[in-house]
Amino acid sequence: MKNTFLAADFGGGSGRVMAGYIVEGTLQIEEIHRFRNRQVRIGNHVYWDFPSLFADMKEGIRRAAQRPDLRIRSIGVDTWGVDFGLVDPKGNLLSLPVCYRDSRTEGCCEAFMRKNDADAHYAEAGIQMMDINTIYQLQAMLEEQPEILGIARHLLFTPDLFSFYLCGNASCEYTIASTSELLDARTRLWNESLIRRLGLRPEMFPPIVMPGEKRGRILPEVAKELGLPDDVEVIAVGSHDTQSASFAAPIPTEESATTAFLSSGTWSLLGIDLPNAILTPEARLGGLSNEGSVHGGVNLLQNITGLWILQRLMAEWEERGIDCRFERILPLAEASENAAVIDVDDPVFANPASMEQAIVEYCRRKGSTPPQGEGEMVYCVLNSLAIRYAKGIADMNRLLPQPIRKLCIIGGGSRNQILNRLTAKHAQIEVTTGPVEATAIGNILVQAIATGEINSKNDVKY
Repeated sequence: MKNTFLAADFGGGSGRVMAGYIVEGTLQIEEIHRFRNRQVRIGNHVYWDFPSLFADMKEGIRRAAQRPDLRIRSIGVDTWGVDFGLVDPKGNLLSLPVCYRDSRTEGCCEAFMRKNDADAHYAEAGIQMMDINTIYQLQAMLEEQPEILGIARHLLFTPDLFSFYLCGNASCEYTIASTSELLDARTRLWNESLIRRLGLRPEMFPPIVMPGEKRGRILPEVAKELGLPDDVEVIAVGSHDTQSASFAAPIPTEESATTAFLSSGTWSLLGIDLPNAILTPEARLGGLSNEGSVHGGVNLLQNITGLWILQRLMAEWEERGIDCRFERILPLAEASENAAVIDVDDPVFANPASMEQAIVEYCRRKGSTPPQGEGEMVYCVLNSLAIRYAKGIADMNRLLPQPIRKLCIIGGGSRNQILNRLTAKHAQIEVTTGPVEATAIGNILVQAIATGEINSKNDVKY
């Protein structure tokens, strides 16, 4: 039997349970179960369907447990950032996680900044100020549902919520907590004075655990239900999927100071590992975040709207019966000559009724010829993304002691050769690619280290 580590990896569009094990010095991974993740509108808000996701995760674990060749050692969970659920004193779920794309937070960041000094706040939190962040979601809840916050015992970020219902212990993992704008970027603990100023209770926020710490053994009733041995550990991994992915980026230690990574998926996360946060006004104005890393330091990051725009375009076309296979679409994009460029971070692209129409209207407002047809549309999106990546690298270079000389693209977007080529062209640096399954690999590597299977990620090939 192979000692096996299960990664429950949840993205904005799908989730999956991946199994990883080490054979002759090489980490091998396989997909056990993939399932859909969807946003559900109920009443005035858009939620994540947490009960269905939890059931799908359990189904993936059950399937792995039924395999006679796998001995499950541990489970780690990673998801997107900022979203959370609330749990009452008896462990009951009080509220489904509201999707960060819900409209409830529109204008919350601006309202907060009218009452607070932006530079002083950034010097504490070190996080790019965006309406989607946890701090502003909580502001919106204080306005609309203060009674729920009043009875909640724990606020648990999405991966912490999954882990809580696996092992019964409430904790918030460092990397996911850092996305909230409620962590002190210097102490890496909850900013209790800020939490109190917001009208929230600090005791609602569980202890911070670091990647590699054991959250607890799987609950006996869950082990029995899923057919697992009762000694399976739930491990805190890089619970923000970006951090699991960045941990798997194949960047040599001697090049880490000058090599950035780009986790390319629904969001594009551009970052570089640093020992300490950069908390200057220049970093704030550059839209940079100091997000917790698996190593316990920080990633200096930019959040960029990534392949979301392309994903929405293709979903829209598929509904019309258009063939959206990449082998058809990408050659059309290669042949495109349309020079239109969009600001991929413009709020009009956040969640429009029609992404195609949003692009057309944006170009008309800016006085450029809108792209026509699938090829021109795709080229416009990819070229605009590459230009935005180049700008992000230039912004970071103004703050770093050494300029970025190389970019390692990881995740599903690393397979998009057109985007890679355009990024190298606009950024004028060498572009390499890392593992497509970087998030699952990073998740599994942390578990393997935590359980003593390996000493470091350098001990294995992947």
